[in-house]
Formats: sequence, structure tokens, C-alpha cells
Amino acid sequence: MSGADDLDLVGDLAVRDPYAAFGALRDAEPVCWNDRHRAWVLTRHADVSAELRGQNLTAERISPFVRSIERQAPSEEVVETFRILENWLVFRDPPEHTRLRRLVARAFTPSVVKANVDGVAATVDQLAADLADHLADHETVDLIDAFAAPLPAIVIAQMLGVPPDDRRLFKEWSDQITALVFGAYGQADRFATGARGMIELRDYLVDLIEYYEANPGDNLMSVLLEHEGDDALSRDELVATCTLLLFGGHETTTNLIGNGTLALLTNPDQRALITREPDRIGPTIEEMLRFDGPARATMRLVAERHTIDEAVLEPGDRVFLINAAANRDPDVYDEPDRFDIERNPTNHLGFGIGIHYCLGAPLARLEGQLAIRALIDRCPKAALAVDPAELTWHPTMLSRGLTELPVALRPG
Repeated sequence: MSGADDLDLVGDLAVRDPYAAFGALRDAEPVCWNDRHRAWVLTRHADVSAELRGQNLTAERISPFVRSIERQAPSEEVVETFRILENWLVFRDPPEHTRLRRLVARAFTPSVVKANVDGVAATVDQLAADLADHLADHETVDLIDAFAAPLPAIVIAQMLGVPPDDRRLFKEWSDQITALVFGAYGQADRFATGARGMIELRDYLVDLIEYYEANPGDNLMSVLLEHEGDDALSRDELVATCTLLLFGGHETTTNLIGNGTLALLTNPDQRALITREPDRIGPTIEEMLRFDGPARATMRLVAERHTIDEAVLEPGDRVFLINAAANRDPDVYDEPDRFDIERNPTNHLGFGIGIHYCLGAPLARLEGQLAIRALIDRCPKAALAVDPAELTWHPTMLSRGLTELPVALRPG
């Protein structure tokens, strides 16, 4: 074994610059066993995409984890939290995944997303206008806190039918659940903190579900309550699905906007290009997803014994599929470490691939396009207020997101 066997996947280098850490691993040992985390680590685009498309791995990793922590006598809140997570469709395999995805997909059809364009655009414009005002009045502003985080939280809450006065609650709940789901290994109380957020969110959603059962409205909650033939989401499945939508719809899009904005701020030639040619916004978002997307890695368990190169993956083994390394694979992309909005990397793995491809991708793309366009138009003189090396990233295993993004007005 090389040094890959004890690489800390949530160590400083892997969190701060996963492209260097995992790029070196991809070049030296693209399929390797990591003894520190007791898992296989796959970094080539071909391997990651093949494993996500295939049937050798299972997404059902919550139940085995629950059995492993039961020996620690967890609190009832922690047990209930993992019961909710077990019903997330991202942690299910066919045939149950197929059924759940069919019932949930009704909420994210192109017509539903299109119907929400005006509402999303209005939210983007208001937040961008407020950000521009803050920039004019303050020395620095945190773009994550002022723009990238509230936007998707407001949008998904609005679409689900959450009253406006309650939407501020979801940022705190989402942050608490993030540490649990995405693996903040350095946070000792992540189970207790995540469970507290999940239970508070569950209790809130139960009341909201009961309201819309009696008073159907023009929102995703009411759509999810509808029957499809003889089938419908159970109460537990509905609660789990709404927690997934509120969490996933917030966290992923926040990081897409934050990471993407950073890429533009640190690549002025590309920022100038998208400013001159606004019609490039679609490919720009795809390049942001490839270059520094919100999904650093995907975790699976081995279901069927199989080999990759000479490595033998046994049932029950953990596997980390490193999206970040795959999206910068030189066998797939020319000059992969260069941010280039003139390419259109339609084969990137920013939203996954295969049966678990992100259901909310159309909505995330819409929010990303409108958000980046608004930032360029409303804040044309915004500049990074610190050296890029001073930025900090959330120390999670699976996601890639900034803790803050300080911006200021560029002189002149």
C-alpha cells in the first residue's frame, strides 16, 4: 500500500483542496483501500460513473449504521432521526427506490419548475438588491449568509407551502442535519445536534401536512399528498421526503452558488466573458458543477462481490466515490484544473448519475442561473475581500461548501 491507505479524507488538505489531494490519489492509485476510514476510494471518472450506474453497490447504508450505533445506547431522538433517514429515497434501492422516486418526481416535473420561475426570479432579485445595498453600506459582506444560503431555503420552503414567517427556521435545521448526513467527523456532538434539528423539523412538518390534508393548496406538499392510482406516500414517507427536500434543496444549491461565485471572482477573464455574453449562463453553471461542485463524494456499500482492476470489493465494504476527482479527470477533460465556461461538460457528476441522479437538478440549475446572472448584474464591482487561501470550508466527508465568502466593492 502507498500513503493512500491512511489519507485523512476529512483532513485539512482533503477539505481545503480536494482536487490536489484526490487528484494525486487518482494519478497514483485510482482504486485503493483507505485503512483510516476502512473504505475503498475510487477517483477515476470511468470507475465512479460505472459504479453509480451499476448494481454492484447499494445505497441502503442507514440500516447497517443504525445497527452499529445501537450498541452505544443512543437517545430516542437519534433512533427516530435514523428512522426518518431510512425513508429518504437517496438511501433506498429498487424496487422501493423506484416507487418512491415515481411518487416524488411529480413535484419536480418541468412544468412544475417552469411554473415557479417567476417566484424564484423575484426572490433572487430581492436578495441581490439587498446584497448590493449591503455592499454599498458595509466594508465586507458574507455572500453565503446574505445571498447563497437564504435563496434556496426561501425557494423550497415557498414551494412546499411553508408560511413566510417560518422560513427562517429551516436554515438552522438544515445546518444541524448537514453535519449528521454529510459526515462532519470532527464534530463530536453531530449525532445529538443533527437529531435535535431533525426532530424539530419533523414535528413542524407533521403539523404542516395535517393542515394541507384539510386545506389543499397550490404547492408541492399538496402534490405529494395526492394518490397516484392506488398508491401514495405513507405519513412516515411523506415526512421523510419533505425533510429530504428541505435539506437537499437548501444545502446543495447554497454550495453551487457559493462555489460558483468564488470561481468567477478568482477567474476574472471568465467573469468578463459571462458579463459580455450572458447567453452562456447555462454552460457556465455546468462548468461550475464540474469545476467545484457541491458534491465532493458519494458513499455506497458493496452489495455484490466484484473487481476493479486488481482490487476485490467484498459485500459490506464501504466505498467512497470521489466526484471531485472524477470531475477533474484528465482522461475526460482537457486542462481539467482550469475553469472554462466555454466548455459544456454535460458528462460531469455534479448531480450524480444513474437511478439516483438528483431529482431537484432542474430547480437547482434554475436557481443557479438566476442567482449568478443577478450577482453579475447587480454587483458588477463585487470582489473577494480576502486572500483565497484564507477561506474555510465545511469539514464534511461528502459535501463541498464554504463556511463564508466575504466580498467587498472593488475600487473604481
